[in-house]
Amino acid sequence: MGSGWDELSTQDLFKELRSTQDPKLRDYLISHHAGLVRHVAREYAEAGETYEDLLSVGHLGLINAVDRFDPQRGTKFATFAIPTIRGEIQRHFRDRTWGIHVPRRVQELSIQARQAREVLAKRYSRAPTYAELAGELGVSEEELIQAVEVGRHYDLLSLDATTNPAGDDDQSLADQAGTEDPRLDLIADRDQLLQALRQLSPRLQVIIALRYFEELSQQEVGSRLGISQMHVSRLQRQAIDKLRQIFDQTDN
Repeated sequence: MGSGWDELSTQDLFKELRSTQDPKLRDYLISHHAGLVRHVAREYAEAGETYEDLLSVGHLGLINAVDRFDPQRGTKFATFAIPTIRGEIQRHFRDRTWGIHVPRRVQELSIQARQAREVLAKRYSRAPTYAELAGELGVSEEELIQAVEVGRHYDLLSLDATTNPAGDDDQSLADQAGTEDPRLDLIADRDQLLQALRQLSPRLQVIIALRYFEELSQQEVGSRLGISQMHVSRLQRQAIDKLRQIFDQTDN
């Protein structure tokens, strides 16, 4: 642990992280805010998923929040992180086609936030802050961040998201993964692949998504999840073996 970190405010710690990119400080901030994951995970305790798996998925949301939080915007980290963690867990449930749905109000607010961001960016000649967006839309800052995070997860991290939204040859991640891939050594149609992935544990789903859909290296995945490259390699092999077993059972 860095000297004197406990004596600094969260905002100051994030400012130091952005200027130094210190991996030990990053790990400290993730560990220091693990309670936020437990807080959000308890909201879904009766949703049919184990608490341990909820913590695993929520932890990925916390890592994303630490990596993306901008202390210059003036927003408290918890205000930013809780919707990010919640969005990650909601995406997990949605991808498993379980009975948790994003409220229509949040979906509509996500769309309104995108439109308002464009308007304010032109007005101020810069990217608007969360506070400015919330004020423009007449909602609280936390409501605004939740809507933004839900939109981000649905657009960028869903298996149904396109890999080239602006291009003429849009392919969803699931479509892309459904083609022959020598690394996975799996050939499956889109629906079959989605059904197989949903049978994996949340952590293994994350490993496959980051390795093959987002095309991160094992080292990059390990850095994202806070685990060693060797651990990523073991989990990757475990995931592929399970997928092969699932497809073998389907074929038989």
